[in-house]
Amino acid sequence: MEKIGLFFGSDTGCTEIVAKMIKERLIGYEVDVFDVYDIEGPEILDYNKLVFGLSTWHDGQLQSSWDDFYNSFSKLDLTGKTVALFGLGDQYGYSTYFCDGIGIIGKLAEENGAKIIGHWSTEGYEHDESKAQLDDNTFIGLCLDDDNQDELTEERVDQWVKQIVEEF
Repeated sequence: MEKIGLFFGSDTGCTEIVAKMIKERLIGYEVDVFDVYDIEGPEILDYNKLVFGLSTWHDGQLQSSWDDFYNSFSKLDLTGKTVALFGLGDQYGYSTYFCDGIGIIGKLAEENGAKIIGHWSTEGYEHDESKAQLDDNTFIGLCLDDDNQDELTEERVDQWVKQIVEEF
């Protein structure tokens, strides 16, 4: 059975809930789940398949655990690793920073050699800007808005997990 390392950061518990949803849906994989708050960094290198999750705070800031971990993360060689990203944000209250966190972490992972999978359509979202956008039509990963579109979260997670399973 293939292993996946799922690393998340969560201040309010929302991202942790989504991380558990994703783990439950990754049938056929052994998924080890880590709160970024509790790791040193080398644990990430034990996995070739990775899922990173975080929320975006205020004016595009990384979730606090990822913010604290950023310098260590920036030094990891992710060559040969495949990474899928999911993020939480508020597309109305922070429409110019929606899900910036996964854009920041995804770009750094890619610069450090990772292959990014799990791109997600921007259709159905109403925001102005996002560092998570690769282009007008595509996010780097799954973007969720539990503040304004919580009724869509489970359906989006289901679709995205099916997609990343195929891409892994």
